[in-house]
Amino acid sequence: MSVAPNGSRAAFRMGAGRAIGVPGIVLFASFFGFGAFARAAGLDVFQATIITATVFALPGQVVLVDQIATGASLAAATVAVTLTAVRLLPMTVAILPVLRQPGQSAWKQIPLSHFVAVTVWIESMRRLPEVERHLRIPYYLGIVASLWPICIVATVLGYEIAGGVPAAIAAALLLLTPFYFLLSMMTAARERIDWLAIVAGFCLGPVFYRYMPGLDLLWTGLVGGTGAFVLTRGWRQ
Repeated sequence: MSVAPNGSRAAFRMGAGRAIGVPGIVLFASFFGFGAFARAAGLDVFQATIITATVFALPGQVVLVDQIATGASLAAATVAVTLTAVRLLPMTVAILPVLRQPGQSAWKQIPLSHFVAVTVWIESMRRLPEVERHLRIPYYLGIVASLWPICIVATVLGYEIAGGVPAAIAAALLLLTPFYFLLSMMTAARERIDWLAIVAGFCLGPVFYRYMPGLDLLWTGLVGGTGAFVLTRGWRQ
């Protein structure tokens, strides 16, 4: 069923309202943990905040802070962060056609792609198909306008009160986003290929982590997703 807000402003407000709930709470806790982590790594609050505002992807931020803390070269840090960002490319490719307006050129979508993080992608792909196409960009921007400031505020708060948060709790907070992503994917799974991909990820993840650390996430998604696609296509034929 199509959701038809009364104009772009209504679509923007609706997207913002949907994002403030569970997605916003999970991201707040996760980025609160990142703020504590950044302080422990020796960054100042301005650096931690700028990283959140510009990178806006928790795994990449953690890797970047770790590279800074260990004194890695700029080239090494760039490669490490780029590898963590590879997982966002298929998400970007999947969501841009959903957002694209009739006759809209591709370059106008480039600014939208900057905000394609895991939680934004999950909420957008769940909700946007129900929204009329000409209102999808305002709806998407409403999601972003809620979650982006939440992450920035959480980073600052986590940094400022990091002294009172045990390291184990700060580390646990960082895991909330991947758990939320997993549960959201399971909730949204409708077809056999979806469940095959999820099960393949569970099975292959530890194997690639053991034998290909650093590239484990990339190979798990590539092999598991391709295998699920091939098996499903074979069954349908």
